[in-house]
Amino acid sequence: MKFTPDEVLQYVLEEDVKFIRMAFCDIFGRQRNVAIMAPELPRAFDHGIAFDASAVPGFDMDVRSDLFLRPDASTLKELPWRPRQGRVAHMFCSIVHPDGTPFEADGRRLLKDAADDAAALGYTFRFGTEMEFYLFRLDEHGAPTREPLDRAGYMDVAPDDKGENVRREICLTLEQMGIFPESSHHESGPGQNEIDFRYADPVAAADNAVMFRSVVGTIAAQNGLWADFSPRPLPDCDGNGMHINLSASNNGADVSPLTLVPGLLAGIRDMTLFLNPSDASYRRLGRDKAPQYVSWSEENRSQLLRVPAAAGAFRRLELRSPDSCANPYLAFALMIRACLDGIRRGLPLPDPADLNLFHADAETLSRFERLPASLPEAVIAARDSALIGSCLPPAVLRAYLDRASKP
Repeated sequence: MKFTPDEVLQYVLEEDVKFIRMAFCDIFGRQRNVAIMAPELPRAFDHGIAFDASAVPGFDMDVRSDLFLRPDASTLKELPWRPRQGRVAHMFCSIVHPDGTPFEADGRRLLKDAADDAAALGYTFRFGTEMEFYLFRLDEHGAPTREPLDRAGYMDVAPDDKGENVRREICLTLEQMGIFPESSHHESGPGQNEIDFRYADPVAAADNAVMFRSVVGTIAAQNGLWADFSPRPLPDCDGNGMHINLSASNNGADVSPLTLVPGLLAGIRDMTLFLNPSDASYRRLGRDKAPQYVSWSEENRSQLLRVPAAAGAFRRLELRSPDSCANPYLAFALMIRACLDGIRRGLPLPDPADLNLFHADAETLSRFERLPASLPEAVIAARDSALIGSCLPPAVLRAYLDRASKP
């Protein structure tokens, strides 16, 4: 259910909600919040709640450091794991300057703008994520270890799969919050799990991805575990990906996923810094089903882009390179912009790579362009990119370049 501000105020009063988490993401996609008491909510809607932007990584606001959070009433969700008496609710917020103008580096706003620009051209995009994570045990002091919860494999069942009940709790908690997982299962790595989401509009899908990471971490902790979304938690085991599924329509008619392929392939190297923003990201790419080459095919999981077998409204495109270090708002915004750029320029559809690239010989692989092989290589591609320059404010690009340059 999507609320209006008046409905939120009524809900908070009737349901004994005492605290509201005003949530946002920093430039790098990490969720942050400030909690306000319920009586402050009218002020939050009317004027916003101030916070010190100079303390948020990437915001670079040392001189004029005040920014304001304005809650999006439509995102109200109660946090089911908090006490029932004096309940806690959560809303995602827009970030604005003191005069009310949007903050340039607000990733959620950048995604809204991309979706609005697409809608002006008649295009509607929908996203769904497939997010992988490991469950590790804690030591006797409650500190994280690298001991996996189990030694099960792909789609194994209990008793080998010891994460079954944790995934169940995660899915039920998400459902209570109005976020609907589509499926869940044990992944290939020991203690590795995957939960997939239904399609949603771009902003809702990104909100869901951010909230998902929070829910997984919370439920894991309640079970005496810790959840690791990093790209390669164990050096000799499969990495964690965040596969992104994408579909589109034009003036109400389904768009073939193949229409979206040319733009994404043309822009993928330039976008990789934002889809794979950590050093560890490049220890995943090219290994254990993670792509390394700029290619596409139907149904083939060795490719960067694949078009899974499906019919009608379920026909989609899957981008397999991103990982959960990515800011989903920026990732989705860049994907929309790249797709539209390919459509606008009339880029041709490349030939499909109907072979297993993980088993191809060197001569065959030499015919394919590679994704950046390291973070410095991804930095160069993004820094020199006309696409990135036209899609993202300079402050966002500068923040990523600065972080990548730090040891």
